Amino acid sequence: MSIKIDEPLLESVVEPDSPDTAGKTSGANTATEPKQGALRSPALWLTVAPLVVVIGWALFPSLFSGFDPITGVPAHKLQEPSAQHWFGTDHLGRDVFARVVHGTSQTLLTAGLAVLIGLIAGTGLGLLAATAGRAADAVTMRLIDVLLAVPGFLISLIIVTAFEPGPVSLGIGVGIASIASFARVVRSEVLRVRSLDYVEAAFMNGGTYWSVVFKHILPNSCGPVLALLAVDLGVAILAISGLGFLGFGSPPPTPEWGLLIAEGRQYLASAWWLTTLPGAVIVAVVILLAGLGRHLHKIFKF
Repeated sequence: MSIKIDEPLLESVVEPDSPDTAGKTSGANTATEPKQGALRSPALWLTVAPLVVVIGWALFPSLFSGFDPITGVPAHKLQEPSAQHWFGTDHLGRDVFARVVHGTSQTLLTAGLAVLIGLIAGTGLGLLAATAGRAADAVTMRLIDVLLAVPGFLISLIIVTAFEPGPVSLGIGVGIASIASFARVVRSEVLRVRSLDYVEAAFMNGGTYWSVVFKHILPNSCGPVLALLAVDLGVAILAISGLGFLGFGSPPPTPEWGLLIAEGRQYLASAWWLTTLPGAVIVAVVILLAGLGRHLHKIFKF
């Protein structure tokens, strides 16, 4: 007795990867492959270009302003914005734009320290919660809930006041406050990637826990984490500027964005530019970082 196989059915069995099956079998590649259309978006480059200028302020401040940010000219005090002094001068005759430019490195370094602490600790907690079993997940998530229950600015303020005020304690305080957000995102992404077929296949082929985590799970979970990284950097800049305004940042006369606003609040009625223009720079940088995070989410979304 012979068995007759329907030809269309046979073709569907032996046909090479179709669009549907290719996405399932090559999930490891599509997960981290950036979308070319999103990379060519003009909005992305309009967001990145000003941020590159801000990074240039931090790395090469003398290229953007030739004025001394520490020593001023008393005869030029409280001058309005002009072609010579773009952001005007302060009560000591110092160029405000020069102080903003030279204060960028201090603010970004402190914010970078905060984000690095949040990223490392949050990734570790999120990975532990998603892969170490239900008991570890329950304990870790309760710890994260406690961090989320307390306002992040209050956590930062408590930690900064417990130690000597300065950029390091400021970065540590803001970083601890950001751990919970990274942990939740990492846990969610790791749980999603952990359930994909290629991860199960890696375990079945003899892959160890750490090899599968570092080769498959973490690389394919990085998209939303990168988006959160950009957004959280803006949040950290806001928190650091707020604490610097309260006097917990770098001591005067070191320029720092929050300190610049604090120094100008006594002259709001007569010299609006002392607080308005540095504040506008902070707001613009935070908005640009939020836009960058949104673009990164689109690029790595799959």
